[in-house]
Amino acid sequence: MCEDVQREAALQRSANEAAMKTMAGRQCWKIVAAGLLLAASAGWLAAPVCRAQAAAPATATAKDYRQAQEKARAVAKEWLARGIPGVSVAVAVDGQIVYAEGFGYADLEQRVPVWPSTKFRIASISKPLTATALMQLVEDGKIDLDAPVQKYVPSFPDKTPSGGAPMTVRLVAGHLAGIRHYKGDEFEISRHYESVGEALKIFADDPLVSPPGKEFHYSSYGFNLLSAVIESASGENFLAYMKGHVWVPLGLYSTSADEVSEIVPARARWYVREKDGTVHNAPFVDNSYKWAGGGFLSTATDLAHFGSALLQPGFLKAESLRTLFTSQKTSDGRETGYGVGWGVGKSKSGQRVYEHAGGAMGATSQLILYPDAHVVVAMVCNFSGENSWKREEVEAIGEAFE
Repeated sequence: MCEDVQREAALQRSANEAAMKTMAGRQCWKIVAAGLLLAASAGWLAAPVCRAQAAAPATATAKDYRQAQEKARAVAKEWLARGIPGVSVAVAVDGQIVYAEGFGYADLEQRVPVWPSTKFRIASISKPLTATALMQLVEDGKIDLDAPVQKYVPSFPDKTPSGGAPMTVRLVAGHLAGIRHYKGDEFEISRHYESVGEALKIFADDPLVSPPGKEFHYSSYGFNLLSAVIESASGENFLAYMKGHVWVPLGLYSTSADEVSEIVPARARWYVREKDGTVHNAPFVDNSYKWAGGGFLSTATDLAHFGSALLQPGFLKAESLRTLFTSQKTSDGRETGYGVGWGVGKSKSGQRVYEHAGGAMGATSQLILYPDAHVVVAMVCNFSGENSWKREEVEAIGEAFE
């Protein structure tokens, strides 16, 4: 995975230019004083605001998003006031980025501001990206969603109860396989895993929490297993497949694995809130143990582009999109509210949404797709702390652009 630093910097510049070209009208990048002081306990200076903002509409038929942009800024500044060091927000409408802005700091100590190009840990939003790769291979006839995972990963123990349903790829992708989630201090793993197969050993021999198909049990480790399925079916290293078949073809040039040993231009630093309310540097972790389920970096703009690509057939076929965005059911017929790598449901206002949230060490994120309005909103930040933001606040930003 080690790549030349100059090449990464060039890709970053290209990504920034591409993001600016997709905006309606002329673009401007600038840093302005936010005028909003953070909580006194934090003791920070006024936080900067970094914009890639669409110019005022040039024609009478173009929609004026200025009020929506001000709504987004007001919400983001409220998040800063609650203690989030840095946050980035992007909104796409009909496949075009109409708003992208960074707030606060990517690095508190060095006073590096957040830009729309700042890369954050996206945590479990890695799952929808992985699910996209999975469905590509289904379309290519290389993966059967209803085949047992052992067809592709024969080394994974078969734990199917006598006479019970097998652990299929589909069930794993919908958190119905009975694979456990983190336990103990696994959220803070700091050792490096050289391969997907090595990381499977963390949970491979553990008992199932329920028989396959019976109950919904959210599991990032299940997506570890899916990454092994993808490797086997494609014949490629998982991260190489993601880059070559998902990230680059979609133009997600700021999306990558969170490789701790590499120099990654524009990568944020990570922060947590302690029990006494103070903000500290997050403990060191190495997310190589969970690439597919929570180990990627990205920008809000890349995520908005990604979501937009799934609102209509093109990158994936219509049948694949239906699979991603249709709730699976337990063996007794209960809908789970989760398809293949995506949560499906309704927003607080009652609109249909496809969504995924993410929580990693020192980072949280939210991606919401409105299939009827063709709006996508993405939020990423470098902070893990309770009550710092709410999903309905992200929804309010997105819905302001409808």
